[in-house]
Amino acid sequence: MKDKFQSAREMFPHTDGIVFFNTAAYGPLPEKTKRAIVENIDLRLAVQKEDIRQMYALKDTLRQDFASLIGAEARQIGLSMNTSMGLDLAAYGLPLKAGDEIMVSDVEFPAAVYAWRGASETKKLKVTFVKSTDNKFDLSELEKVISEKTKVIIVSFVQFFNGYKPNLAAISELCKKHDIYFVVDGIQGVGAEPINVKELGIDILACGCQKWLLSPYGSGFFYISDSVKDKLIPQSITWYAADWQLNHTDLFKYDLPYFDTAEKFEAGYYATLNMLGMKAAIDIIADLGVENIQKHNHALIDRLVSYLKETEFYKIKSSLVENERSSIFTFTCDNHDSLFKYLLENRVKAANREGSIRIAVHLFNNENDIDKLIEVLTVYDKNYKSKAAAGSN
Repeated sequence: MKDKFQSAREMFPHTDGIVFFNTAAYGPLPEKTKRAIVENIDLRLAVQKEDIRQMYALKDTLRQDFASLIGAEARQIGLSMNTSMGLDLAAYGLPLKAGDEIMVSDVEFPAAVYAWRGASETKKLKVTFVKSTDNKFDLSELEKVISEKTKVIIVSFVQFFNGYKPNLAAISELCKKHDIYFVVDGIQGVGAEPINVKELGIDILACGCQKWLLSPYGSGFFYISDSVKDKLIPQSITWYAADWQLNHTDLFKYDLPYFDTAEKFEAGYYATLNMLGMKAAIDIIADLGVENIQKHNHALIDRLVSYLKETEFYKIKSSLVENERSSIFTFTCDNHDSLFKYLLENRVKAANREGSIRIAVHLFNNENDIDKLIEVLTVYDKNYKSKAAAGSN
């Protein structure tokens, strides 16, 4: 009998010929996503039935799905285009004033930095970069620079280039102690690593779905805690911020109350094709369970680690400490740029990030994928050493 992960793998057509370790850049789509999107396109082509009620029901279902995924309530979830939309909601919506300080790591992904850079230029805020240690977010360095002007700490759930997971619980305690808003970029972890936003005291979490949540581009969601919701100042209000109760036959109502939920901040998002893609993927993830996905991914990485530790040529860059590791793993070698090209030539898709080869393992990968990678790495190692030896003669 096939296990659930083998069955899930068969939903992804690319697995027949490509070893894909680049989910941290973009997630491949399952076949069921294509079917759902094509069915909706056929429905619109036929113009026999309006799909707006289906769209509204789908939005409600997705909010519940994402809430279950991160330990939240459906009313705390809003749908969005990408991670940046949620980060901008925090940067421009939180009640900050001139001189307030935002803390961000000096190895943070640009999405977080640019959101607060833009807000700082508009609202005269101060962005302070927290010094990292060994390319990891350093809590002790954060503690050194916090002041009474510090109002926001923004951090990634998982660092994009080496897979390091900061201690969110410890950061949360620091935020509570100093009355600081806690904002998290969840895109590199949600769907592959468990997280509970309530237990962690996160105020706002933003997450694109095109990576680990295996959805089309232009898909995402955000979480807003109850303690922050009424403090947010929306920068974009559309007529969909009000509850029309699907009654579009009487539209001369200009004083309807806004939703008292995160839906108020969705800016009218109703990209049905993307939402169908999100639903198809989240069902696969929910069926497997994020805890099981994490165990699956880490076990495959461990298989690679066992090989790398036996070589002198390759150097592991990611942390292997249990509470610091994730489904992203990096290693390097002499001339890693050449190795990256060699991997592509052998139909192994990874990423070249910050001086290392980044391997992002997800639910559709299996031991055969890791063994193929090891085979290619072994050949490259031998060829590189042979060329080096020939060059020295």
